[in-house]
Amino acid sequence: MNTPTRHRCTWASDDALMREYHDREWGVPQRDSRMLWEMLMLEGFQAGLAWITVLRKRDAFRLAFDGFEPAAVARYGAADVERLMDNPGIIRARAKIEATIRGAQIYCEMQEKGESFSDFCWSFTDGKALQGDGKSRLVSTPLSEQISKALKARGFKFVGPTIVYAWMQAVGIVNDHADDCFRRPEVR
Repeated sequence: MNTPTRHRCTWASDDALMREYHDREWGVPQRDSRMLWEMLMLEGFQAGLAWITVLRKRDAFRLAFDGFEPAAVARYGAADVERLMDNPGIIRARAKIEATIRGAQIYCEMQEKGESFSDFCWSFTDGKALQGDGKSRLVSTPLSEQISKALKARGFKFVGPTIVYAWMQAVGIVNDHADDCFRRPEVR
């Protein structure tokens, strides 16, 4: 008996690591504040590169950035920036490294004020995952522009509307799985 072929989003078809990421993580609504922040920082590192580059280096990023624990990263100083610049396992872009450290500080400042990063992120959709049409291949939207502006107003860097939209897709704020993708109904 033949098993039916599982269709997935075309961007995830050709690489085993991309398929694994797509099938288990991409588009799943993420509510954990730390993980939302980690993914936003990784999307910032992806700017100008292919996501597969970040995905292949994700374990090295996690090791280099203390598991993306904001409280630890927020304490990084000049020596840590140099340590990270010397780490061949990550993307060595000083501005992105410094933006990640500042992003950790902002995250911690929000926490100290009693603000949940998750609540902040999901406030733009009233806590609900948006459903893309399953056909369009958008790179930004008015909502990603709004979230980008709000993040920039708080001091985050590398959070332009395109980066923010990719992040929204990754963390399930918007379900942009293709119409025929087996994951679309699973993450709805």
